[in-house]
Amino acid sequence: MLKRGVCVALLLTVATTASAQEKKPPYWASIASGEAMMRTGPGRNYPGTWLYKRRDLPIRVIQIYPNWRKIEDPDGEQGWMLVTLLSDRRTGIVKPGEPREIRTKPEANAPVRYRAEHGVVGRLEKCDGTWCRIQIGKRKGWIAEGDLWGVNEGEVFDD
Repeated sequence: MLKRGVCVALLLTVATTASAQEKKPPYWASIASGEAMMRTGPGRNYPGTWLYKRRDLPIRVIQIYPNWRKIEDPDGEQGWMLVTLLSDRRTGIVKPGEPREIRTKPEANAPVRYRAEHGVVGRLEKCDGTWCRIQIGKRKGWIAEGDLWGVNEGEVFDD
């Protein structure tokens, strides 16, 4: 029984990794690891330019090379990262400016549940083209799509 569970888990992991590698750039992803090195080229022999220590930071994959992805971070920095350091999990980072309102429903007049400051990262559950359901820590709510970096304008998805 345990062997069957392990086999199923391995197959699902391989299938997820394979599907992530089949995507056509550009696409959104996030940093999966607590530490991830950005490099100047697609290989460990290339010098590191940035060491990211922020799991779930959204990134944009802009080019693919076997086992490596050229990415862009929220500050516009570009470089290469090993694909195993990335996740398909959709996340967003609050854009610069005033704190953004996280509402109870995807409506401009819905009550404000809490506010999130610039640089706060949250996991995105779904977006309807105008609003995104976001989870920041244990708190959930709806944020205007335009207040986030990590989602395309008018994008619709449901994870």
